[in-house]
Amino acid sequence: MGNTSFKVGILGTGWIAEKMAITINGMHTDRHIEAYAVASRSQEKADKFAKEWKFAKAYGSYEALVNDENVDLVYIATPHSEHYDNAMLCLNAGKPILVEKAFTACAWQAEEIIRVAHEKKIFVTEAIWTRYMPFSKTINDLALSGFIGEPKVLTANLCYPNIDLPRMYRPDLAGGALLDLGVYTLNFAAMVFGTDIKSTVSSAIMTETGVDASSSIILNYSDGRQAILTSSNLVKSDRHGIISGSKGHIVVDNINNPNHFDVYTDDYKLVRSEDCPKQITGYEYQVYACKEAIEQGLIESPYMPHEETIRIMKQMDALRKEWGVKYPWDK
Repeated sequence: MGNTSFKVGILGTGWIAEKMAITINGMHTDRHIEAYAVASRSQEKADKFAKEWKFAKAYGSYEALVNDENVDLVYIATPHSEHYDNAMLCLNAGKPILVEKAFTACAWQAEEIIRVAHEKKIFVTEAIWTRYMPFSKTINDLALSGFIGEPKVLTANLCYPNIDLPRMYRPDLAGGALLDLGVYTLNFAAMVFGTDIKSTVSSAIMTETGVDASSSIILNYSDGRQAILTSSNLVKSDRHGIISGSKGHIVVDNINNPNHFDVYTDDYKLVRSEDCPKQITGYEYQVYACKEAIEQGLIESPYMPHEETIRIMKQMDALRKEWGVKYPWDK
């Protein structure tokens, strides 16, 4: 693409689409990222969004956006329940896609999207933003450097009181805390401890609508490490991630968007603190990663490989099955 503009289109006009719009507006002078098009099922909503966030094009249907030959990347910012259909629409139009987490409602949908992406040789990746952040790598490298000894125990929590949102309690919108919040705790554990999980123990509190409101998950790894993960849409938590080793521990301020960490020795003395480098919103890194991968002719991002997206979707399918959370798309 050289110095030509990299044109981003957004499907959806909700708050997460707004966050991406803020990000792209902040990136417009950097690496030629352009706020190009937005689509809604309502032309009025699309027009309003485009005017507010300075997008060149506003479409009253998703089909119109994906058929715009100038769009270089489509960001899917719709509810989890819509991701599969939206992604397939993009792939059938030949459009590279960045799909908001959770990638899909269930694992078979993720497998099918990725199968088609490989078949058509079209770039697809999951927008689990923490995977793309340089500060996440700083934390992971420190945890594995020996500075705190051998990391053996990890805890992570992410809780926000947003149970009243329809997308959080309705099974037909792939509701529940797991796909919205718990997915971050699972990714935090995976980035630090990897994927060699020997066994999983979990418990969930359910809503009257049959989805998970709160859960605790314990992952036991083959080498004796353990991750304890908590998510809930009933309360607000500190959002901390704590990585504990034989010689100290690291406290990450927010596993959903790490901005700071502290390192303590085995006698609880604070020996190091670090702040995240200045960023627009944190979303910019996944957009950069998409642009770079597409320019290199890749169909997946090294930051979030397809295999890992499918693995975590299967992990969440298994947890939902254990808790009795059923979605219309489950097989």
